[in-house]
Amino acid sequence: MTTLVTGATGFIGGNVARALWQRGEDVRALVRPGANDLAIRDTGIRQCAGDLCDLPSLRRAMSGCSRIYHCAATYAFWSPRPADLYRSNVDGTQNILTAAQEAGIARVVFTSSVSTIGLPDAAPPDAADALPDDDYRCGNEDTPLNTARLIGHYKRSKFQSEQLALRANDAGLPVVVVNPCAPVGAWDVKPTPTGRIPLDFARGRIPAYISAGMNLVDVADVAEGHILAMERGVPGQRYILGNRNLPLRQVFEMLAQITGRRAPRIRLPFWLALSAAYLDEAVEGSLLRRQPTIPVEGIKVARHPMYVTSRKAVAQLGMPQNSVESALENAVRWFANHGYFSDRR
Repeated sequence: MTTLVTGATGFIGGNVARALWQRGEDVRALVRPGANDLAIRDTGIRQCAGDLCDLPSLRRAMSGCSRIYHCAATYAFWSPRPADLYRSNVDGTQNILTAAQEAGIARVVFTSSVSTIGLPDAAPPDAADALPDDDYRCGNEDTPLNTARLIGHYKRSKFQSEQLALRANDAGLPVVVVNPCAPVGAWDVKPTPTGRIPLDFARGRIPAYISAGMNLVDVADVAEGHILAMERGVPGQRYILGNRNLPLRQVFEMLAQITGRRAPRIRLPFWLALSAAYLDEAVEGSLLRRQPTIPVEGIKVARHPMYVTSRKAVAQLGMPQNSVESALENAVRWFANHGYFSDRR
């Protein structure tokens, strides 16, 4: 039984592909020509050249496969050409689903995002600095989504692609949707916006912080959650793959223990952080045409704490809940060992 993984050169997809391969499964990875394959290099994972926007290449990649993990997506809070983000995340997903229906694929696990999960009533500005109770301001798979909170092109594109996946399930293609939270750990090659948190901290590039909160999870648990969703998930259902709700301030305190660096003590007001982001995006993004250090979309997203619960995935799938402190330590160690920063304290 052959399994196709898209996005296998990325963070989540790479961990999913490696986890499947380590279990002894026959894994095929869809890889764009010229892509950095570090996440799956020196493994028995077979690479198949293709592109999400090239339907014939997807048909070739799926030939002989029975299952698909569609993990590929552009995860970025800034792009010089936003249309490319929709082309990858939305049009690419439609192509995957079309080819899967034609090929008679038995089951698809679609990697969505916690961004598509509804949250309870808006929290006050400083709510992220206080940990929520188990059910206090925590979203779940059934919490209604206020689409007005879909800030930026990344969130909107992931919402649109998730709707395509659910509609494909209704049309007869068995699709299970998983919604990863903020994963950290090894093999974050790019790195992702989430992975930049431990990396920039280890580099000493975070002098201050804002009031923000997230649900942090070990990427190894996210990979296992994908596999469990394939084995036990109900088609048409969504499963949040997360672990602990944490204020950003506490994440930095954990990283301080790991790296020996001091956690930032200055908390910037939201308006000041947003002003700095607009300035940075104007200079780095518009003038220099490179990834801004402080993307405006990322600051706006951080305004609302993304506190959710993974009870459904834990209870129904058996998703593990390993230590997020260990996941942060694994991330820092992996970045250090692969030359992303030189200070290895």
